[in-house]
Amino acid sequence: MPDSVPDIDSIGIKADPHLADQFRREVATLLGRNNLSFPGAQPVSFSSKHLLELQKEDYYVCEKTDGIRCLMYFARGDPDSDAPEIHYLIDRKNDYRYVPGLHFPLPEDDTFQSFHVDTLVDGELVNDTYEDGTTQLKYLVFDCMVLDGQSLMHRTLDKRLAYFKEKVLKPYNAMYKKYPEEKQHRVFAVEDKSTQFSYGIEMMFRQIIPKVKKIHGNDGLIFTCRSTPYKIGTDEHILKWKPPNENSIDFRMRIEFPLLEPDTDDEADGVHEPYPDYDAMPVFHLFVLYNQGDYRLFGEMYITPEEWENLKALQKPLDDTIVECFQDDQGRWRFLRFREDKKDANHISTVEKVLESIRDRVTEDDLIRAAPAIKAAWKRRQAQAAAEEEERRRRVHVNGNGVKRKFEE
Repeated sequence: MPDSVPDIDSIGIKADPHLADQFRREVATLLGRNNLSFPGAQPVSFSSKHLLELQKEDYYVCEKTDGIRCLMYFARGDPDSDAPEIHYLIDRKNDYRYVPGLHFPLPEDDTFQSFHVDTLVDGELVNDTYEDGTTQLKYLVFDCMVLDGQSLMHRTLDKRLAYFKEKVLKPYNAMYKKYPEEKQHRVFAVEDKSTQFSYGIEMMFRQIIPKVKKIHGNDGLIFTCRSTPYKIGTDEHILKWKPPNENSIDFRMRIEFPLLEPDTDDEADGVHEPYPDYDAMPVFHLFVLYNQGDYRLFGEMYITPEEWENLKALQKPLDDTIVECFQDDQGRWRFLRFREDKKDANHISTVEKVLESIRDRVTEDDLIRAAPAIKAAWKRRQAQAAAEEEERRRRVHVNGNGVKRKFEE
């Protein structure tokens, strides 16, 4: 599988704390909130009850890319400078990174000189690798929260995406079509993320996922409700499905080395208390978050001697890091990767939902079997909505004629 996770520090220039705080306040104002925390939505883990949820509501599905989740803020620069528009990526640590050279013209501007500001979109950075070995850094947009100062969060997902495609992506693509030589200067390409109706599950597994796995990797599916508003924080209507053996939890790892009792040589050197044996295999304690700063022990991570040697060879701090772990078939927590994009481990509520997903396994075959029922329920809702709209039109027509006749009399 290609290494699809980019190095975000090589892409943007991290804002200093004072400037980042200023931007956090701007974004909070733009969203109409007082909280300065990361303003993105977070999915819940898929469990069997969600098979019924997919029948009850219209959902879109897209492949879950193995990249870096970021919001992008189209901010106002200094109008009298050479940077009247500036763009920042906001990662899940709520850090802001300035990305130079981005430009998003307004629609119906043949000069491409105008630009969007006070705009916030949601997406992910990913490295695409092609068969000839070339790579392309991309920012894939899957939602639009605010456009030119107007909040879209209360609108349905299809409307939010339609606004982004028509107002932002279409003129952006037109600009690069007219000036293709400028593509070489952009830090990354911007695209919308391909989505399907939720009942297109078999096509996702048979066609789309095998294709994207060759380009940028994949670790599951994301189902997003069409009709619900954008919700900051945990959103029960964004469902993250992973193959049962890939459900994972982000822990805070703390390392404890065994203690050595001082021998006569140690005592001769003035050492009289037990001290850590750094040559031994440590214990890898895993902690989860309960409240801000309140971490509690959850379990231990199992590491083989070979894995321990590989970790040491990284020559990086290991203690007090965020690690993503999966549960093996013996119920042991195993190391998957470091989560340097996160400053906190998963909250206990998230952990419990992932554990529910692990216990309550929904497989690829389960999803494919459910697709016909999901499609039938979607079509019924569609037919009912069409019938209600036809009835509304009929009443307007009848009432209109009635009013007209009354005036004629």
